[in-house]
Amino acid sequence: MPSVARVPHLSPRLLLSLVLPLLLVLPLGLVGAGPAGAADRPVVELSRAQAGTGGSVIVTGSGWRPRALLTLLVCGQAEPSRGVTGGTNSCANADGRAVTTDAEGRFRRELPVVEPPVPCPCVVHVATVTGAGAEADAVLRVAGHAVEPLSADRAGGRLSLLADTRLRGSGGLLTWFGSPPARTLVVTVGNVGTSPVKDPVFQVGTSHGVFAPQWQDQRWRGTIRPGGKARIELPLRLAAGAHGDYTVSLKYGGKILAEHPWGVGRPWGVTLFWVLVCMVVPAALFRAGLAVVDHARPRHAVHAARPPRRRLRLRLPVTRRPPALPWVSPDAEPPSSTRT
Repeated sequence: MPSVARVPHLSPRLLLSLVLPLLLVLPLGLVGAGPAGAADRPVVELSRAQAGTGGSVIVTGSGWRPRALLTLLVCGQAEPSRGVTGGTNSCANADGRAVTTDAEGRFRRELPVVEPPVPCPCVVHVATVTGAGAEADAVLRVAGHAVEPLSADRAGGRLSLLADTRLRGSGGLLTWFGSPPARTLVVTVGNVGTSPVKDPVFQVGTSHGVFAPQWQDQRWRGTIRPGGKARIELPLRLAAGAHGDYTVSLKYGGKILAEHPWGVGRPWGVTLFWVLVCMVVPAALFRAGLAVVDHARPRHAVHAARPPRRRLRLRLPVTRRPPALPWVSPDAEPPSSTRT
């Protein structure tokens, strides 16, 4: 009979001592096996927290998307927890800087310190330009600049979307010939906070393809009481000749409230116009050339070189009657003969 290998007997205590370390190490291994950047969030750090006008700070960041284009701005009336409550109108846009992240999503850029158009609290606001939107803020105290506390009305993020967004309006004949497409974004928002929101500033952005939205600040005049709602209508306008698939985004208090697609038809009237131009202009030039050639051609040069033509007249001979003889006339008498 073939021999059968015997498995040594393991006591439950020994078996537990061998399996327990594996159970503790296995979850840690699974967690470490995930993508390293999955838990990363955009982070912005400054070389110093306070600087005066005319100076500069070194801005470093990590956790951003690789090879992403970012903008760096000094903004007022902002806090990292609330964002830039006044929108880009609260930032020193003319003195901003741009930077591209490396393959690991990091960057380092020097930013001049200037006074924003509104009082502090101030931050260095970093946001993406292309691709998926992302932003982060770092506190910066601008020495010598006025400081005003944020009002309760701007304690951002207390508005929420209550109904689906829609675009009102349609294109016309002028849009068919390349006029800028225009619509009205209609949303219904409610105040879920405990204080009224007065004259909120919304940010409306339109994006096309892989590019990030181009944000524009629009202020809505009115007051939304706690627990109340309001119908917001914001105008939209694209560049002349724009066509394709666009996405309209609405943001308030640094948070995106809604997104809505917008399909813009191609302005075929412009194409038709250029086709007609390509057909009519060559024909008009050809006819103008023929007219010039016909006008410049010498008309009487050949006739002047020839001698004048003489008209040929047929002259018939004129028959004359012979003189009548005296004796032929019936009334005449024959002459008398002279006798010698």
